[in-house]
Parts: sequence; C-alpha cells; structure tokens
Amino acid sequence: MMIDMEYVILAGVMLLFIVLIMIKGYLDSRQEQKRFEKKLFERYGEPVEREYKSGELDEHIAMYYRKHEEAHQIDDITWHDLNLDDVYRKINYSHSSAGDEYLYYRLRTPLQSEEELEHMEAHIRYFMGHEKERVTMQKHFAGLGRMQKYSLYEYLEYLDTLGERNSVRYYLAIALVLIGIGSMFYSVGAGICILLIVLCRNMMFYYKEQKEIEPYLTSFRYITRLMESAKEIGKEPIAEIAPEREQLTACCKEMEGFSRNSFILFSGGVALSSNPLEIIFDYLRMIFYLDLIKFNQMLHLLQKHQAEIDRMVTLIGGLETVVVIGEYRASLGGAYCVPVFRPDKEANAYLKMEQLYHPLLNDPVKNDIEVEKGVLLTGSNASGKSTFLRAAALNAILAQTIHTCMADTYTGSMFRIYSSMSLQDDLESGDSYYMVEVKSIRRILEKVREAEKDKKHVLCFVDEVLRGTNTVERIAASTQILKALAGKNALCFAATHDLELTNLLGGIYDNYHFEEEIADEDIFFPYRLQKGPAVTRNAIALLKVLGYEENLVKDAEAMAEAFLNTGRWDV
Repeated sequence: MMIDMEYVILAGVMLLFIVLIMIKGYLDSRQEQKRFEKKLFERYGEPVEREYKSGELDEHIAMYYRKHEEAHQIDDITWHDLNLDDVYRKINYSHSSAGDEYLYYRLRTPLQSEEELEHMEAHIRYFMGHEKERVTMQKHFAGLGRMQKYSLYEYLEYLDTLGERNSVRYYLAIALVLIGIGSMFYSVGAGICILLIVLCRNMMFYYKEQKEIEPYLTSFRYITRLMESAKEIGKEPIAEIAPEREQLTACCKEMEGFSRNSFILFSGGVALSSNPLEIIFDYLRMIFYLDLIKFNQMLHLLQKHQAEIDRMVTLIGGLETVVVIGEYRASLGGAYCVPVFRPDKEANAYLKMEQLYHPLLNDPVKNDIEVEKGVLLTGSNASGKSTFLRAAALNAILAQTIHTCMADTYTGSMFRIYSSMSLQDDLESGDSYYMVEVKSIRRILEKVREAEKDKKHVLCFVDEVLRGTNTVERIAASTQILKALAGKNALCFAATHDLELTNLLGGIYDNYHFEEEIADEDIFFPYRLQKGPAVTRNAIALLKVLGYEENLVKDAEAMAEAFLNTGRWDV
C-alpha cells in the first residue's frame, strides 16, 4: 500500500511538472506577444530593419508580380534604371510573404484609374488614423508570417508535377495490415510473421512516399496559416474593409475542409519527438499512412481551389500594403504629398512638381518644375542631371502606385512610364552598348505610338541620348528621336552634353540646366535646377581643380577656343 502511494505521489509530481512547463510556455508566449504589440505601437514609422538574401527580391518576392504580369507595368529596364529594388527595401514594412510580394507587384503596376487610387487612399488614411485597428491587422499579418525560402507561387507551380494522386494503394496497404492481424487468430506464429513482413514493407514504402511529399509541406503549412489569417481578418469589425472581409470569408468557405485535421500531416516526427504519445502516433501514421492520405485530400482541394488561394494572397497582401504605405508616410515626417491627377484625358500631357526630391537621398536638394512639353537637361557631369531625372521618374511611379510623392505638390496626367538610362553592353547576346541603347530607345518609341492609339499619356526619361556613337551622327539621330518622343500625348525628359540640341529642339523642348561653381580651386555643386540651356564650359577647368598639369589644361582650353572661333580642330 505504501509503495502504491509512492507511485501516486511520483505521478502527481510529474503531472504537476508538466502542467508548470505548459503554464510557463503559455506565459512566455503571452509576454512575447505583448512585446511585439508594444513595438508596433512605439516604433511606427521607424526605419526598416531587415536584410535581404542575395536574389531574394528577383527570384522569390517578385513571383506574385510575375504571375500577374499585364500590359504597361514597369518593365525591367526602367525598374533597374531607377534602382527600384532599393526604393522597395526602404518602403517595405511588411510582416508576411503576402505583403512582401503584393507591395513589389504594386510598385511595378501603376494604376490608371483615379477610382482605384482613391479607394486605396481611403484605406491608407483609415489605418494611419486608427492605431488600434492598424496594430490588430499587423498582428494578423505577422501571424501569417513568411515562407522560409521560396514564394508560395513557386510551390504552386510545381503541384502539377505530382499529377493526380489517389489513396487506393494506401488503403490496400492498410488492408494488408488488417489481414496480418486477422491471420493471428488462425495461427499466432504464422500471423506474427505475416504481420512483421507487412509492417516492414509498409514502413519502407511509407518513407519513399513521405520523401516525395516533404517539399510541399511548407506550402501546405503556409496555406493553412493563410486560411487562418483570412478567417481572423474576416471576423474583425472594421467597416472600412468590409468588402475585403466578405471576400476572404467566401474564399475560406470554398476551401472548407483543407485545414481540418491538418495536425495529422504536420505534427510529430519520431526522430524529433520526446513525447511517448507522439511517438506512438507517429508509428501509427507510418503503419496506416494517415498523413499520406490526408496529404492527398489536401492536395485535391488545393488543385481545385488555386484561384481562391490567389485571391486570399491578393486581398491580404493588398490590405497589408495599405498599412505599409501608411507607415512609410509616417517615416517621412510630413515630407510628402498625395498626388492630384488631371481628369481630362484628351488634354496635352502635363506634369508639375514642387519641392521634388529623390526618396533615397538623406539630405536632398529640392527642385520645382512644370512642363507641358519635353524637357532638355544640360550641364556638366556630377552636376545633378541624372539624379533629377531619377527623382522625377520615381515620383511619377510612386504617384500611381503608392499614391505618395516626395514633393510638396504633385499634379499631372496619368502616365505610362519608361526610361533608358543605366544601360550596359549585353555580353550574352553580344550587343554593343550602342545596340543596347538603340533597342532600349526603340521600345519607348513603340510605346509612345501605342499610347497615342489608346489615347493614353507616356512619360519617358532618357539619359545621354545615343552616347555610344560619334558626335555628328549622335546629334542628327538624337534630334529626330527626341522629336518623335515629343507630342500631345508624351512628355520626354532627356539629359545631354550636346548643347547643339538646345537650339535644334528649342521650340519643342523646354531647356533646363544644372551648374557647378568653381572658386578657390575647389568645386561646388548646388544641384539647383535652372531655366534655359547651360551656358558655362567648366569641363576643362575641372581638370585643373582635380590636379591635372597646368600645361595640359592650358593647351586644352586653347584648342577649345580655336574650334569655337574657326569651326575646325587644330592639334
């Protein structure tokens, strides 16, 4: 009796120990949630703290965009010209893969409808003005979390490789186990032998099959979390997002049954478990193929409802993106504006920006510009031409994607936006720099003609037109190209060192320039946009500032002066 009492006491102590561990785990989890919630309240608008792995943006985060490509998105040339990867990193406050991928898609997909932009703006303002609701949504997004390595769309892409899977062979294997057990009632020895052979066969077959489905479990887990997040967001009493909530709830109903009993597929692992009950359950799974049967059930539902999965990613990603845009605005400390668009589509292309600046610069110089025809930009190297072009292009894109501009005011037409700026030789195709440049500009010319037929406006940016060829042909060809890029439906911003173009295109393009100041054998760039063409010639003077020999500088100045007087070069 005493011994029995000791066992009871020991069992009670062990049970108490387990209960205490469970309580501690629960309390630790609650504390972690509180710390995260506090961070969401207190660090709103603080700089993004996230590092990206090599290739993460192009190979994985870009997958939603690649699955939803459409006409007139930001093409690869323009994206890389404007360093939009870096802009994305600065803006991205997302907590989930859905948010990561949808924000990338949004930045590459300028909206052409004021109604869509106004709908997005209403959501942005709501979450900026309702802190509690914003934090609640961010907690849902964080609960969804991120995929470990790949995009969900990469996994979905490979589902077809599994083909039509059924569980008939698994049920036959279960029948063999039952036959083995039943045979023991006729002959214990023979029954045990049959059962052992069947169990060994089943376990070997199980590991082969389990290895085949293993790569897909990550995506199944994420889809399960996606549905859980969709259900939770659908329950939130936020009237502002009622249409999204209703659609998420409808998607969950369509996929009802996907996550039911999913613990059979995701729990356990004999090698990892220390819980006796879990170990027993794992052996039962291996013998009776419980997780393989459940996988096939979930796979069938998944293959049938990929449209609903895509819709949930779109809706949750879209909701997280408006929260992200609001937080990005908060990080700017008021140094932004909401763009205004001219409603008359038949009017000439128009753009006005006041106190415009580049979003990646820490201490930017701001400039104003208002144009109804092309802009020809001149000035020396490093004076600010390329940075200004990029600032104008980026803000035009941000106006129609995140409805937020780095300026005091932004007013313009709705544009399709292209650039040809940071080009390089294409070693793979064998194209020289000139060939790459010609092809890049040709694509813009084609887009301008296409937009004219569609009665749309094009905004394009070209840095140093045809720099890859000789002076005479460059000026002749550049003149005709820039004429073709100027019209009622198009605005072209072009930077050039060829001052001849300012006269040749004077009636078609507005002339602007940047200047540098040289004083006390030093150089200073104010980065202020000036009206009119560049009038100073400081390229040779810069050689002196940078320490070139005095005789070399004097001889260069003399040659330049002689050419300007006679029209020919003398060495």
